[in-house]
Amino acid sequence: MAVEVKIPAVGESITSGIVSVWHKKSGDFVNPGDALFTLETDKVSTEIAAETAGVLDTIVPEGKEVKIGEVVATIDDSKKAPSAKPEKKKDTEPSPKGRGGSETKPKEETADGETLSPAVRRIVDEEHLDPAKISGTGPGGRITKSDALAAAQGKSVGDAVSVSGKQTASPTENRESSDGRVVRKKMSPLRRKIAAQLVMAQQTAAILTTFNECDMSGVQKLRAESQDAFVKKHGVKLGFMSFFIKASVEALKAVPVVNGRIEDEDFIQNNFYDIGVAVGTDRGLVVPIVRDADKKTFADLEREIGDFAVRAREGKLKFEDLTGGTFTVSNGGVYGSLVSTPILNFPQSGILGMHKIMPRPIAVDGKMEIRPMMYLALSYDHRAIDGKEAVTFLIKVKECIEDPKKLPLDF
Repeated sequence: MAVEVKIPAVGESITSGIVSVWHKKSGDFVNPGDALFTLETDKVSTEIAAETAGVLDTIVPEGKEVKIGEVVATIDDSKKAPSAKPEKKKDTEPSPKGRGGSETKPKEETADGETLSPAVRRIVDEEHLDPAKISGTGPGGRITKSDALAAAQGKSVGDAVSVSGKQTASPTENRESSDGRVVRKKMSPLRRKIAAQLVMAQQTAAILTTFNECDMSGVQKLRAESQDAFVKKHGVKLGFMSFFIKASVEALKAVPVVNGRIEDEDFIQNNFYDIGVAVGTDRGLVVPIVRDADKKTFADLEREIGDFAVRAREGKLKFEDLTGGTFTVSNGGVYGSLVSTPILNFPQSGILGMHKIMPRPIAVDGKMEIRPMMYLALSYDHRAIDGKEAVTFLIKVKECIEDPKKLPLDF
């Protein structure tokens, strides 16, 4: 009996996704729990697992956009797992020697009898190529490493489809111009969502940014003095982000309006502190949420931030990790940004931008000193937040960072 594999509901408001990669191929025997494919949506990437054992038959190719509930494969549960093949007896004859007397690796053979070298086999496996579709230029028509690399390069820019004698590409694949100067590729669901959110924020909110700077000497000194004991006690390093999350919470308590949002004709005041932490990945920017940040210790924050960063880059964040949030902190300094104007994470009303720490001369008690300074930027929705409130918020963050003893330290 063929059991249908359908696209499951992976979160509220998500109606479609892209089958980004098949982890199992047609004809493979799968067991319950085996990852079949990765579904990439506009919020998260999710591995879809098999619910029954049997032989897989895929219906849609990699890169195709599918709807929630759509059938993408079937599993024939009437077929059993293949029995283990008896081990071949080891050849008692000595292995053939290459130059210098070293053993040469045996070449692998495909199902159609074509012999592939280990180097070619590696490229074929990594790029998911079909050896039968590669034209070999080696002796006897054998596939060389150059042939495999050329096939892989051709696959990366999209397989051509003949239409009325002209070469075109599938809409979901990359399309390169004839002179190679331009490549057109379809935006991922996540990138399309990011674009839509940014445009919505710009068109809906009255975004304004206010700036300040803070002396990082106090935090740097406290961090250096506490680092060894902190790592020994908690098993995680003490970073700067936890200080800024704590400082943001203190500032949100002092200026509650920044922790709210406009909804239609109402203003929603949040009396909890779910802080979004912007994380850059190869797929785009995501903002996982640290829930109840005011109730978490520095160690809790550092562990959670580190876990988010790893799972974001591996594409393993869950839908619930990204929903909600009352305020966002973004650190462009990790990329070398000296100053910027962050865009609101709509519908939130405020976002704090951190930047690169730079030694700069400043006046201290009437004398010139070189201090590690950071520019801070607060972008806010001027419809809900007045300039005085925004400046007050940013000064509170500055005070907490320059004198970290004002924070609830729990090392």
